Amino acid sequence: MKRILNSALCLLFGFTFLQAQNTQVTSVLKVIDVATGKTDILKEFPYLIEAPNWTTDGQWLIYNSKGKLYKISPASPGEPVEINTGYATRCNNDHVLSADGKQIAISHGTKEDGRSRIYTLPIEGGAPRLITPLAPSYLHGWSPDGKELAYCAERNGNFDVYVIPAEGGEEKRLTTAEGLDDGPEYAPCGKYIWFNSTRSGLMQVWRMKTDGSEQTQITKDETRNSWFPHVSPNGELVAYIAYKKGDVEPHSHPANKNVELLLIPSKGGEPKILATLFGGQGTINVNSWAPDSKRFAFVSYRIE
Repeated sequence: MKRILNSALCLLFGFTFLQAQNTQVTSVLKVIDVATGKTDILKEFPYLIEAPNWTTDGQWLIYNSKGKLYKISPASPGEPVEINTGYATRCNNDHVLSADGKQIAISHGTKEDGRSRIYTLPIEGGAPRLITPLAPSYLHGWSPDGKELAYCAERNGNFDVYVIPAEGGEEKRLTTAEGLDDGPEYAPCGKYIWFNSTRSGLMQVWRMKTDGSEQTQITKDETRNSWFPHVSPNGELVAYIAYKKGDVEPHSHPANKNVELLLIPSKGGEPKILATLFGGQGTINVNSWAPDSKRFAFVSYRIE
């Protein structure tokens, strides 16, 4: 229920509670150089945009806004171009590109019950194909070999990590621990799935084999709740977003909070703060690494 409140109510229809109360939101799309910390503002939007994906050729950033998907050039950010998603017009901020760059998978709230399900479609747009008949299912990862999708799903009152064949089929549950397991994403090597879990008390970054074995806690930070680990294309670094302990409940990742973007080596180590900003939900819900593993896209917000 807690994940449903966070995701379904805030995301499926493309607005936050603050917007519903007529609060003006400005979204600022940025790119940071992870070595130098230099941050460039690509474009400001006088409305909510979320979750930039970098395409595999580096030519576009894809994001969601008002239930639809758009792309914009990071080199010359002019007017956004809408991606045709057919009847899927309630897309939330869980969208992932295939490793070959030919397809995109989305989470869309079906009009029948408003619950999030996962679909795939061509990267240039087209008719969505339903992958997860069961709901709610919140997409986060696509395996490097293109054969499998990973997602957070609520089944019988529990939120856990599941995988399913990318062409559809029977889903497989990978986590069974008490608490919320969320944000599963494949490492580029294809051997691991990174995710975040509250099983230790606070939300922390974890890693496991793709069959669900060897579930290992990576961050042991008693000062932060850490969400959405994203592995760089070269497999060397992991970026994630964190809320200060006490600012939010461990299971919650709301919008419009003071947050930090952090970086750790994929082999483990002390986190480095990349940026502090006003954001949270929508900032980096998806993998936002550039193909060169040197830059990272994210969204910060202003409210009036």
